[in-house]
Amino acid sequence: MKCPLCGHLKVHKHGKMPSGVQRYFCPGCHQTFNERFDTLYYHRHVSPEQIRQVLQAHSEGSSLRGISRTSGLAYNTVVSIVRGASHRAQQVHNAQVQALETPEVSADEMWSFVQKTEAMSSW
Repeated sequence: MKCPLCGHLKVHKHGKMPSGVQRYFCPGCHQTFNERFDTLYYHRHVSPEQIRQVLQAHSEGSSLRGISRTSGLAYNTVVSIVRGASHRAQQVHNAQVQALETPEVSADEMWSFVQKTEAMSSW
């Protein structure tokens, strides 16, 4: 396993948390972390099933307060889950777009928008 904080290649098992989740220690940066580090489940006392239900209800268009009422979770918890998922999705999207190699880009619609904006500003 590789350290998600510094990239050190040899991390060691470092006991388990009370919930049973494996902990790890990095000799490079001297930090401990668990296998849920940098996921939606890190530092949350919410089951993966509840997170799945919240995200599914949000994708179906339910309001955040409605999700809070039906799931029994606090409104701020629901908002935090949705924001965390949104942030992670944006990271995945950006990584995929940056890795995409294209020989050329067509910007016709963008230029027509710029020209229209310039024409409107001269009114």
